Amino acid sequence: MNRKDLDPTSSPYAPLGVQLRRFRDAAGMTQVKFGKVISYSGSYVSSIERGVRRPSRRFVDVTDTELKTGGTLSLMLDQLEHSILIEGFPEYAEREGEAVALRLFQIGVVSGLLQTREYAAAYEQAFVRRGTVTQQQADERLRFLLARQEKVVNRPSPPHIHVVLDEWCLRRPIGGPAVMAGQLARLEELAALPNMTVQVAPISLGENRPFAHPVTILTMPNRSLLGYSETHQRGFLERDAETLAGWAREYDRLQVEALPLAASLELIRAVRREFERAS
Repeated sequence: MNRKDLDPTSSPYAPLGVQLRRFRDAAGMTQVKFGKVISYSGSYVSSIERGVRRPSRRFVDVTDTELKTGGTLSLMLDQLEHSILIEGFPEYAEREGEAVALRLFQIGVVSGLLQTREYAAAYEQAFVRRGTVTQQQADERLRFLLARQEKVVNRPSPPHIHVVLDEWCLRRPIGGPAVMAGQLARLEELAALPNMTVQVAPISLGENRPFAHPVTILTMPNRSLLGYSETHQRGFLERDAETLAGWAREYDRLQVEALPLAASLELIRAVRREFERAS
């Protein structure tokens, strides 16, 4: 059997996966056998050990019980979810990777899935300077973001992603002119992809902009919808069908009110040139 070495730095959940493998090996079980014991597939166990998937709470609990870990994995999951990610986001991130289509609306900051490494790093460093998070936590969040991008944007058969950015996302100088120029160039590249639609909601919309907070609507493989939004302190996953139908109607209105594709791209280019001249 081709057994791959695990990289504990590959994602925020990778250390938990390394520890899981150690416990499983000590119990003398293969991934497939252990999966059967706890009613999960061997591929699911493998994805947790490699750190490419967030383990569910049930998986961690039954694993702790079966392998007699003394609650080690549960404690690790608690620490991860409370130290690097806003409450409610880990559950969303897991479902995001399963979606066949995403509709995103973002205010003030370019959507995480579209960020360059430099832009994301500059944004995280501001939290470090303010003392909100440690450098290690910021580094973990950056790794987690890049892993999300690989799982969603860069996978072989990516979902369709429709993103509407408030104009302030383009003009807010995250990381300085050079970083912003690179970020806007990245938006231009993404806008050219066949599965990507990028629009800008101009500032002139004023009170007619439908949403006051960032919103994501996921279309799942069974065509059901899931929604996600967040405040400064926490995020929440929305499952209520009536609420989501309302969100979808508002998003349709947003698409109509936003700049057309060509005009959106031209605005992105114009703002990029402004940053290039300033750098």
